[in-house]
Amino acid sequence: MDTPLTTVFLPLALAVIMFGLGLSLTVDDFRRVRRHPRAVVVAMVCQLLLLPVVCLGLVVAFGLSPVLAVGMMLPAASPGGTTANLFSHLFGGDVALNVTLTAVNAVPAIVTLPVITNLALRHFEPDIGQDGLGLQFGKVLQVFALVLVPVVIGMAVRRRSEVFARRMDRPVRLLSVVVLVAVILGALVAERDDIVGCLVDVGPAALAFCVASLALSGTPRRGC
Repeated sequence: MDTPLTTVFLPLALAVIMFGLGLSLTVDDFRRVRRHPRAVVVAMVCQLLLLPVVCLGLVVAFGLSPVLAVGMMLPAASPGGTTANLFSHLFGGDVALNVTLTAVNAVPAIVTLPVITNLALRHFEPDIGQDGLGLQFGKVLQVFALVLVPVVIGMAVRRRSEVFARRMDRPVRLLSVVVLVAVILGALVAERDDIVGCLVDVGPAALAFCVASLALSGTPRRGC
């Protein structure tokens, strides 16, 4: 269900955070990614192929209901979002590589997300899966706008005043943590009536998938 938290506050907050990430980046960071394309290729293979396969194995192994199984497959097939860039920034990852992957992943997702989701629907929910599921191209454009535009603005500001960019690093990190906590608390409050049952039903499988995702998709640190 759409709420002001998810439709207004979260996109606005993420745009501000992406601007902060741009303050920490330079053009040379992206040139370095271009000089080492293997990292991009490996990350793409993990995101587009390995994660859905791992997720399928987990939902079958845990014997999830059809609805929960399809619900698990949907995020597994989805491209990385802006929060991935945020976590990379907070924990010292390669932000330039993460921003690049977030933008690039959105392109093949136009094809891979509907295909994987429709296959999951037809396997777990045959009656629903016959209708098919498409991906709105407008959503892809929103991802590009939310990721790239604030980052480019932040990089432009850094180019004009590196001192200001460095001074804003700590406040942006603190803002990022506040946003994450607010979103988590908002989600918990919105789903408070169902959260216990969901944790029991899908919690172990979701935890296993998160661990597998971190193992497969860890972002290199700067200089690695």
